[in-house]
Amino acid sequence: MPAGDPGPGEDVGPEPVADPRSGPGAGAAADRVADEQVTLLLWRHGQTDWNLERRFQGQSDVGLNATGLQQAERAGRLIAALKPDAIYSSDLARAASTADALARLTGLPVNLDKDLRERNGGAWEGLTDTEIRQFYPGEHQVWSPPGGEPIAAVTDRTADAFERIADSMPGGSLAVVVSHGAAISFGMTRMLGLSPTERVIGSLGNCSWSVLGRRGGRWRLLEHNVGKLPEPVPDEAVAAVAGVEAGEAAEVAAGDDG
Repeated sequence: MPAGDPGPGEDVGPEPVADPRSGPGAGAAADRVADEQVTLLLWRHGQTDWNLERRFQGQSDVGLNATGLQQAERAGRLIAALKPDAIYSSDLARAASTADALARLTGLPVNLDKDLRERNGGAWEGLTDTEIRQFYPGEHQVWSPPGGEPIAAVTDRTADAFERIADSMPGGSLAVVVSHGAAISFGMTRMLGLSPTERVIGSLGNCSWSVLGRRGGRWRLLEHNVGKLPEPVPDEAVAAVAGVEAGEAAEVAAGDDG
């Protein structure tokens, strides 16, 4: 894919360079290649029945419902037009099934990674938001499920996974990372130097995505809660999604914890 940011009005980065290993100016060319942006598209899985019922999913292995499968197929067509170079996914079924929709279109393998799983919800998993408020009012106030994963732990786990994936990608490449609402949100906050407890970044809808770019060791948030094809895109990418309503907003499911 092109080396540029997928967001509107962003710097598209340096022009392609000759082989930096030989010829005049090889050192400068190598520096330019090293400074090309690596882009992560962080994609939340499609809808599940527990999303509809406002149940805390955590690491319970709940599959996509019929709507979620349709969301994954539609969003997969849009993301495929961006010509990703790699696909990574949580190994939980709802994320892996979402990733599979993109893999079928691109021919890319899905690399499963348990570090991309959702936050472990402990005693809250399977409970509705109303039940959590009723039975665990104190813990609900600080959003700390008994027996669950601390915010700091899930933040470190997911941010480390995102960094590891970015480190494995060459400059100018795009990796699609399929994960979960809270996992993506917490991981992004650390990468952007924000506090995970202040919730500066809003929620992600089911099958919506955020885009982060890293250049010179610094991360930037390029897109957030996107449910349509980012602009600008190459002409061939527009043609590739003919018939898809790119401007349609993605459905927003209740809560991040899934």
